[in-house]
Amino acid sequence: MAKKTKNAGWFWNFMEGLQGDKVVWMILLILVMLSILAISSSTPLLALQNDTTRAEIIKEQLFVVGLGLLAVVAIYNFKNIEKMMSLSKWGFLICLAMLIFIAVPLKIGPIKAVEINNATRAISVFGLQLHVYEFTKVLMVMYLAWAVDAVRRDDLPLANRLAATSWGGFFARKSWKYLLYIFGPILTVSVLILKGSVSSTIFIGGIMFITVLVGGIKLKYLMPYAAIAVVLMALCVGLYFASDGAMFGRVGTAMERISRHSEDPMESLLKHKRGTAEFQDVLDMIKQPVSAKVAISEAGFFGKGVGRSTQRYVVPIMFEDYMFSFIVEEYGILGALLVIVLYASLLARGSLIVKKCNRAFERTAIAGLVILISGQAFMHMLINVDLGPLTGQTLPMISHGKSSFLAFSMAFGIILSISRVAKKRMDKLSDDADAIVRRNDEVRDGLSDLNDFESN
Repeated sequence: MAKKTKNAGWFWNFMEGLQGDKVVWMILLILVMLSILAISSSTPLLALQNDTTRAEIIKEQLFVVGLGLLAVVAIYNFKNIEKMMSLSKWGFLICLAMLIFIAVPLKIGPIKAVEINNATRAISVFGLQLHVYEFTKVLMVMYLAWAVDAVRRDDLPLANRLAATSWGGFFARKSWKYLLYIFGPILTVSVLILKGSVSSTIFIGGIMFITVLVGGIKLKYLMPYAAIAVVLMALCVGLYFASDGAMFGRVGTAMERISRHSEDPMESLLKHKRGTAEFQDVLDMIKQPVSAKVAISEAGFFGKGVGRSTQRYVVPIMFEDYMFSFIVEEYGILGALLVIVLYASLLARGSLIVKKCNRAFERTAIAGLVILISGQAFMHMLINVDLGPLTGQTLPMISHGKSSFLAFSMAFGIILSISRVAKKRMDKLSDDADAIVRRNDEVRDGLSDLNDFESN
């Protein structure tokens, strides 16, 4: 731990005492504070829907924040990167088990699959709902970080045993190892997610491909599997139409959202007679994106002020899918710039941490996680300003949602843990280099003294 500085203030002494990347710590703490403020002000409709009070929702959010920060600190103090690598290799199997559990769906005692928004996406464990896709994002990034490192070092016991058999010699080729350990798991997870959400499939699948790309897998190995992913997506769309929507029903939902986004909302509304059920259905569908745009357009430079949002009474999920619109409405362009700078800074800081890492696992994990967090954030913002159809992706560490907050807390804990180890490594190298310089100076001074002695 770093020494405390007198008269520096408790906050700066606290920050000085933290190890790992200080900028990432600052970004995390600011995001957490924004989350508490935003949830406190944006949830009147949630309180009505759940027959509770906003005070109870704030208490619940404070509890989730506390739990998330405990997870951050616990993982941050995990200093053994080798052990972290060993645990990461189980990420795919954990994701596979959870995705199959909700795809079937299954019920085992107090553990059961739960439907959310007309699709089975969560697992209830003793009443606590865990959103499977949120944890899949983080676990698969960590698994792929391990897989990239293992393939580069050829530390693949299963593939090497198969290659030694009389029939499995083809597993000795690198392309088959990529299929077994990297692209096979990516395609498997993507197909299982497709049953519950097309947008999550595209986003999570894209993040997984980007992770292995930045991990050092050459594009020539990546492209054939990207083509296979496109073919599988097309096949699922074909099955949807062939089964008249009975299979892969979320494809229809995605197509409806894309179609609705491409149309003028008022034009689609006026196609139906006012007062009819069809008119009300269309009104309900367009109310959220239109109201989100109204929230942004009315904000101005400084916003309406804390607690003065009007669209939070109109948009039922303002505190989740349209959190950026809410922040802009209450805090204006200044608030929007703050949020953008935070996520952009995380992306930039991640690139600096990667340079300090000396293992493929560390580099891939850091790059994949910062791209996941910032990528989801910027996609959320673009959708809020009407530059894409609704995907249901929240604003990381700010939007309401227990599973999302806890999953991204895990991601921040891993980033801070690896940055802590990388910083210690760099400090040690710096100290060793400094010691060499000092010894050289001492030798040089000694030689100078000897020359002086001989001259005299």
